[in-house]
Amino acid sequence: MKMRNLSVWGCAAVALALGILSGCSKPDEAAADLNLSTVVFPNGTKIVAETLRSDFEMRRGLMFRDSLAPDRGMLFVHPKPDKYTYWTYQIKIPLDMIWIDRDRKIVEILPNVQPCTTNAAQCPHYGGHYPANFVLELNAGAAAKNNLQEGMILDF
Repeated sequence: MKMRNLSVWGCAAVALALGILSGCSKPDEAAADLNLSTVVFPNGTKIVAETLRSDFEMRRGLMFRDSLAPDRGMLFVHPKPDKYTYWTYQIKIPLDMIWIDRDRKIVEILPNVQPCTTNAAQCPHYGGHYPANFVLELNAGAAAKNNLQEGMILDF
């Protein structure tokens, strides 16, 4: 029994040490380890985006968060191209929503989408006018600040 407890504590210590060391790595290396993607805009601006792939992660998205750092975003990765719609139920901050096709080309931008403060049934759905594989959510104003336009290619 003591050996088992030691191995559990040993594993915990190694996990803690790795967590501390990952904080000292370069941003792109840390992004690979923490399910983050670096998205590079045509003007060279880099955004570190949480990358969501599972249905559970994508349903939650940015719900309940009070803020989003200026150099951060959220990248939703869908398994196949489709006309995906999004909403802002339980979102607390205004967002720019950017739909991106499989070639990383921007196909739709909705700037300054406001949080939905009513009940879920009354929240509007946004976008989904063109097939896309990805949706990038940023702080409202980020698309205009970086002069993002439909047809531009993003690197990630």
